[in-house]
Amino acid sequence: MSAKQAMVVPPAHQADLVMIALAGQPNMGKSTLFNLLTGLNQHVGNWPGKTVERRQGHFTMDGQDYNLVDLPGTYSLTANSPEEVIAREFILREAPDVVVAVVSAANLERSLYLVSELVGLPVRLVVALNMIDVAASEGVTVEPQVLEAALGVPVVPITATKAQGIYELLAVVRKTLDGQLQQVPRLPEIRADHREALDQVLKLVREFVPAPYPPEWIALKLLEGDVEVTRTMQAALPAVTWQAVNAILVQHDDAMLAVASGRYEWIGRMVRAAVARPRLGQIGLTERLDRVAAHPVWGLLVLAGILGLVFWLTFTVGAPLQAWLDAVIVSGLAGWVSTILVNAPAWLSGLIVDGVIGGVGSVLTFLPILVIFFAAFGLLEDVGYMARAAYVMDNLMHLMGLHGKSFLPLFLGFGCNVPSIMGTRVIDSWPARLLTILIAPLVPCTARMAVVAFLAPAFFGDKALWLTWGLVLLSLATLVALGTVLNRVLFKGQRSAFIMEMPLYHIPNWRTVGLLVWQRAISFIKKAGTTILFISVVIWVLSALPGGEIETSYLAQFGKFFEPIGRLMGFDWRLTVALLTTFPAKENAIATLGVLYGGATESGLAAALTASFSTATALSFLVVTMLFVPCAATVAVIKQETGSWRWTLLNVGMFLALSIGAGILVYNGALWLGI
Repeated sequence: MSAKQAMVVPPAHQADLVMIALAGQPNMGKSTLFNLLTGLNQHVGNWPGKTVERRQGHFTMDGQDYNLVDLPGTYSLTANSPEEVIAREFILREAPDVVVAVVSAANLERSLYLVSELVGLPVRLVVALNMIDVAASEGVTVEPQVLEAALGVPVVPITATKAQGIYELLAVVRKTLDGQLQQVPRLPEIRADHREALDQVLKLVREFVPAPYPPEWIALKLLEGDVEVTRTMQAALPAVTWQAVNAILVQHDDAMLAVASGRYEWIGRMVRAAVARPRLGQIGLTERLDRVAAHPVWGLLVLAGILGLVFWLTFTVGAPLQAWLDAVIVSGLAGWVSTILVNAPAWLSGLIVDGVIGGVGSVLTFLPILVIFFAAFGLLEDVGYMARAAYVMDNLMHLMGLHGKSFLPLFLGFGCNVPSIMGTRVIDSWPARLLTILIAPLVPCTARMAVVAFLAPAFFGDKALWLTWGLVLLSLATLVALGTVLNRVLFKGQRSAFIMEMPLYHIPNWRTVGLLVWQRAISFIKKAGTTILFISVVIWVLSALPGGEIETSYLAQFGKFFEPIGRLMGFDWRLTVALLTTFPAKENAIATLGVLYGGATESGLAAALTASFSTATALSFLVVTMLFVPCAATVAVIKQETGSWRWTLLNVGMFLALSIGAGILVYNGALWLGI
């Protein structure tokens, strides 16, 4: 392939909306740019037949509508992961009108590798040079015009976190679409002997390459040893032709290194031309902060302090807001509806006031607490701290045969165990990934923490914060112990190497964090209006039938059937039922208790519970809640990610036995200590 080659691009889409694809490596600010442009006009799902997240949205500028697709973050376009296959297949098959490659000015060498592959595809390309401000804080200067001349494609400097340069970027995209900017990309070269082999492979496969793949790209990927492309062409080529191609590939089995070396030499030329580095000995902001945040001892203290701050905010800010919502909104609504239905049938009044408002209303009061968790963890992720948390946790992870990379999805579990388990896809080793999936439900999610935030103050008063800390530490200690045992029993003590990128610190994008909080809060409200509403109504109906007395109801009979097991942990049938209803959703514990105690408000329910149960029972219930079987959504995603009912059922049975055993020990231990 020549060093300078005019790019042939497909005609623009004739559809109503122009399609723009965002491509980039992780931590380049691609998602920030996507959120900035689309705002609430976006939807999230999965790519067809894949478990990789798909984000798509639309926006309008100067009267022109655009369709924006956020491709999965990927380091290259080689078939090493589902994300890489999805990104390249979308570009080649869907032929977006333009691809915007988001790169980091603060780490140009690494982020240009993906660009070195994109310039070889038949697509209009614009480079968004992001994080100009972060680069400046590290003493790095990048000249966009020089980089543009070196690349042969438009380069636009932006700072997505401050919404700077966005209009200019879109103006360049518009000019590119209109043909006002010609693309003459300069392509990476490979060594002469391998270039001759590339020409031979291209000559053999050209007429057999299936559409829409470019023959030149297919030949290069064959030389690289790309698994997906090799499989495709082996099926497409006649046997004799494939034998000839394979003979060339075997003879040049080191071509992959030659191709990669050519790309790195290409990147080196771009960087030498456009980047001015800080003087020798100058220390950047990231290095100064990492002396503490990534320190093996101080880093752990920083992490513990951050978690403590989040829990402190929960009780000092979230709890009063929760009480206000209960007293003003939920209680007020219940009283107003009771007045309206004063002459209605008792069953209708009970269903709406006790079943719907008492159940769902109690859960909706958790919203301030969840918002604090969502905002805190979104902020930590956006500022670049999460990788440091993984780094300082690496030694602890090694006790379980894992590494710091496993800490990232586990950390997500503080928000919700579902994305936590899906996040294990970043782990390269299957045994390490499977082990992380099996122990992930032990990380206390916001739903479990909301139950704790409600019950702990009721039973333990001003000691609630310390109790919450203890419950979290118990869950995490159990996670480490269980992970260590499972690693030695199931995986014979295997250990994995830890290779991970440390992104530079940067000012968070408040719009991105706010949008994340909004989306997760809306998702919680939808769950309260669907799953939890359904469970609350079912619980109320079962508590009212057959004769209207809760003690003789179907629900009581169901609870009393399992009560012998519950009694071992100090539970009566009410607490046993409340625990069992946490399987659809963890928040159902409070919703169920709200229904069982006659639709009591938060303060009334707390008083009723403290009057009905001992402190030992409360402590046992909280411990069992933290360790109980994962919710239905988590179980479903465990099945999805492992592809095995055996591992899924093992996980459910393991947590069932663990929680019951812990509950029995805690209850009897508390009684023995006189708690």
